[in-house]
Amino acid sequence: MKFGQPESSILEFKRELPKNDQIIKTVIGFCNHHGGKLVIGVDNDGVIVGIDESTIESVLEYLEKSIQEASAPHVLTHVYTQLFGEKTVLCVEVSAGMNKPYFVKSEGVDKGTYIRLGRSTVRANAELIEELKWQSRGWAYDSMPAYHATLDDLDSEKIKEFLSARKIAKTTKITNKVLKAYFIAVDQHTQWYPTVAGILMFGKDPQRFFSEAFIICTHFSGNEGREVIATKDCMGTLFEQFDSALEFIIGRLHTSFTIKGPRRTEKLEIPQKAVREILINAIVHRNYHHKAPIKIAIYRNRIEIFSPGNFPGLILPTELLRGVSFIRNVAICKIFRELAYIEKLGSGWVTTFQSYAEYKLVSPSVIEGENYVKCVLPREKAKSKSKKLISSVEEEQIMNMLAADPEISTADVIETLRIPRATVGRKLAKLVQKKLLKKNGSG
Repeated sequence: MKFGQPESSILEFKRELPKNDQIIKTVIGFCNHHGGKLVIGVDNDGVIVGIDESTIESVLEYLEKSIQEASAPHVLTHVYTQLFGEKTVLCVEVSAGMNKPYFVKSEGVDKGTYIRLGRSTVRANAELIEELKWQSRGWAYDSMPAYHATLDDLDSEKIKEFLSARKIAKTTKITNKVLKAYFIAVDQHTQWYPTVAGILMFGKDPQRFFSEAFIICTHFSGNEGREVIATKDCMGTLFEQFDSALEFIIGRLHTSFTIKGPRRTEKLEIPQKAVREILINAIVHRNYHHKAPIKIAIYRNRIEIFSPGNFPGLILPTELLRGVSFIRNVAICKIFRELAYIEKLGSGWVTTFQSYAEYKLVSPSVIEGENYVKCVLPREKAKSKSKKLISSVEEEQIMNMLAADPEISTADVIETLRIPRATVGRKLAKLVQKKLLKKNGSG
C-alpha cells in the first residue's frame, strides 16, 4: 500500500526513525517554510512499511518535548500515529511559524537555521535567514529601499510613460505621493530612496545595482547537450528584458502558414500566449534577492524557463490549474497589472495549460527544485493513441492535471474540475479502464 500523496516541500517520508537531531532539523525546516508533515514508516517511493509498536511508545513519550526544548523560538508540534491496514506510521506535524527564523538552539541562528527547498531540508545561508526575518515582519524585498542608489538613478521619462499608460491614468506628474503609492521610492529618516522595484522597473541602469537581475536566453542544438546555436543576455528594465526575451524565443520557433482566400495566416508551433504568460510569471514572481539570473533554454523538443527562488506561497502543482497564486513582489506585480501585462492573478498558468490543450500538444510541466522553479514548455504533439482514447473535456482536464503532478487524488479532481464526486469517480474509472491511469489503493 502507498501513502496517498507524494513527497513535496510540505511532506517528507522516513523509512525508520531518524537518528541524532534530523527530526528537529526537518521540523524547523517546515516551520520556516509553509508548515508540513514528517511521516515515519514510509519508504522514499511512498510504500508504507510501518514501524513497531515499542518504538512508537518510546517516541511518543519524549518527542514533542525534546523538539520544543531544542528549538528557538519554541516549535510546537503535533505528534500522532496513523493506521494503514495492519501497519502503523508515526506523524510529526507542524504549522508555519510566525516568529521566523526558527533554529536549533545548540547551533545558534547562523548555523542552526534550516529551511525546506523543494523536497529537501537544507541549512539556510545568510541571505535566506535575512528573508525569513522580512517574512516575519510582513516585508516584501522589492518594496524595500535601495540604499546604495538615489532618486537621480530613476529615469523620469520611463515613469511618465508608465503613468500615462495606466488603465486608470489621471496624471503624468511625478510627485512623492505617486512614487510612494507605487512603491517606486520611499522616505526614511527625511531622505528619499528608490526601492528595489523602482530601480528594476524604471532605473537608468538596473544592472549597476542588481547585477544578476537579467535574463539569459540560449538556443541549444538537439534535445540534450550543451552545443549552443545562439545566446542573448536580456538587460535593462524588467519591461525591456521581457520584450527582448520574448523576441528571442519567438524568433527561434517554427511558424506554419495557411492560405484561405486572399489571406495568409501564421501559426506558431506552440501557443505564443503560453510563452508570454510563463515568461511574465518568471519575471514577476522570481526572487530578486537571490543573485542569479532567469535562464531560458530552447531545445528541439522543449523550452525550459528557470526562475530563481521557490514558489512564494504554498502551491502544489495540481493547484496551478485552479489559478492559485501568491504574491512575492508586491510593487512589481502592481505595476505589471496597471499596464495590463497581467489580467488576473493566477490566470497565467490556467491560460498556459488551456492553450496547450487547444494545440493538442504535450502538457507543460512545473518543477519546484532547490531554490528554483522550472517550467517546461514542450514543442511536441501529444501521442495520438492517448488523444484518441480521451472522449470528453473532463477526461482531458484530468490528464492535464497528471501532466503537472504524477499523482492525484479524487479530492484533487473534484476541487479542480468543480464537478460531483460520482461524476469524477466515473471519469477516473474510465481512464483506468483505458489504461491511461493506474489506481493506487482503494481511494
